[in-house]
Amino acid sequence: MAGEKSVGRPRAAGRARWWQLRQRWRMVGVFEINAEHEFYSLTSMMKEGMQACIQATADTEGQNSLTDVHFKKKDVQLLKGFEMHTFAAPVFATLRHSLDITEREFLNSLCPSANYLQFISNSKSKADFFLTNDKRFFLKTQNKREVRFLLSNLRVYMDHLDKYPHSLLVRFLGVYKIVIPNQLKKYFIVMQSVFYPDERINIRYDIKGCEVGRWTDPETEGKQVIKVLKDNNFQGQCIALGQEKSWFARQVKADAAFLQDLNVLDYSLLLAHQPLHQDELDGKQSFADLVLRTTKSLDLDDNPTGSEPSSIPLLRSQSEEVPDGAGSMSGQHQAAAEGTGEEMLAQEINSPAKETRCDMELQEFHEHHRRLLPNFKNAVHVIDGADQRYFVGIVDIFTVYSIKKRLENLWKNLCYPGRVFSTVRPAKYSQRFCRWIQEHTQ
Repeated sequence: MAGEKSVGRPRAAGRARWWQLRQRWRMVGVFEINAEHEFYSLTSMMKEGMQACIQATADTEGQNSLTDVHFKKKDVQLLKGFEMHTFAAPVFATLRHSLDITEREFLNSLCPSANYLQFISNSKSKADFFLTNDKRFFLKTQNKREVRFLLSNLRVYMDHLDKYPHSLLVRFLGVYKIVIPNQLKKYFIVMQSVFYPDERINIRYDIKGCEVGRWTDPETEGKQVIKVLKDNNFQGQCIALGQEKSWFARQVKADAAFLQDLNVLDYSLLLAHQPLHQDELDGKQSFADLVLRTTKSLDLDDNPTGSEPSSIPLLRSQSEEVPDGAGSMSGQHQAAAEGTGEEMLAQEINSPAKETRCDMELQEFHEHHRRLLPNFKNAVHVIDGADQRYFVGIVDIFTVYSIKKRLENLWKNLCYPGRVFSTVRPAKYSQRFCRWIQEHTQ
C-alpha cells in the first residue's frame, strides 16, 4: 500500500508540472485582464453589454433571407452606467450560423466569468486587442471611419462569403459601440481568431508581398511577447500545400480581387504552421474522417435525402482548374489518395447516376470554389499540407486608397526609388500580393 502511494506521488507531481507548463505556454504573449488591469472595468462592461445584446437578438439566428432592414438595424441596450449599441445584429448572427457557431456557444465564449486576455505583440496598430479567455475570438477597437466602412460594405462582404464560403477573409462576427456618458465612446468589432487553437503554434507571420519595412527581429529578449514576423523573415521558406496549392492561390486571387473592387490596400495574410502529429496524419486517410469532412464541406443535413453519408460523392481534386471570374470547375478527376476511402468515393463522381440532392450539392460545391475542409473547429482558416497544418487568413481590410494614401505613395516613391513598399494602388497591391502567394506556395 505504501509502495503504491510512493509511486502515485511522482505521477501526480509530473502531471502538476505538465499542467503548469501548459498554462505558462498558454499565456505567452497575453496578459490576463484581472481586477488590477487598466482595462478591467472596460472589458467587464463590454462583456455585460454584449451578453445583453446577444440575448436580446437570439431569435434572429440564421435568417433565411437578409433585407436592407437587417443591414441597417441598430439596437441599444441601456445598462447601469453605460450603453451598448449593436449594429446589423441579424446579419452577423446569420454569418455565425453559417460557421456552425451557435448563439449559446458565442455567448459562452464572449461572456464567461473568466477574464479576457490582452494580446501583446510587435504590431504597430494603435488599436487595443483583446482575446476571449478560450482564445477563440478577437475583440479589436476601431475608429468610426473603419466601422462605417465595414457597415457600408457589409452586404457585398456577405455576398462574397456566400459566393466563396471557404474564403480566407477574416470573419467579422459583430460590431458594437460602448458609451459611458461624459467619459467614453468606443467602437469595437468581434472577429474569429485565425490562430485558433494556438497551443502548438510557435511562429507567426504577417505577409503583405513587399520588402520595405518588412523585417522583424525574432528575438524577444526574454519578454512575454508574441513576435509576428514579416515577409523578409520568410525568405527561403515555402507554404507546402501539395494538391491544395491551386485552390489556395485561386482563393487568394478571388479575395484580393474583391478587396481591389473596394479600393482597399495594405491588407495582410496572417500565416502560422505547426507539424501534424502521426495520429493526425493517419486520421486524414481514414474513411470515417473523410465522411465527416465531406459532410462538413457540402453543408448537408444530418440525414441527406437519397444518400447515406458513406455514399456522398466527393469533390474532384483540389488542384483542378477553376476559370477566373467563373463559378464552374472542369477537368478530369484525379484521385487524391491511393488505396483510401477518398479514392473509393472519387469513383462515384465518374459513374452515371440520376441527379440527386447530393449531385446538386456537389455542383454547388464546385461553383462556389469550395475545398474539402478539415474536421476542425476553425476549419475555414486551416489548411493541411503533407506534414504541416497551416493557419491562414486575410486581415486588416479597412485601409482605403484615399488622398492621404496617394500622397504617401508619392513620398515613398521619392524615399525608396525602385523598391517594393506597401502603399501602392489597390490593383498593383492585389497583383503583387497574389504573385507573392504563387511564388511561395508549393
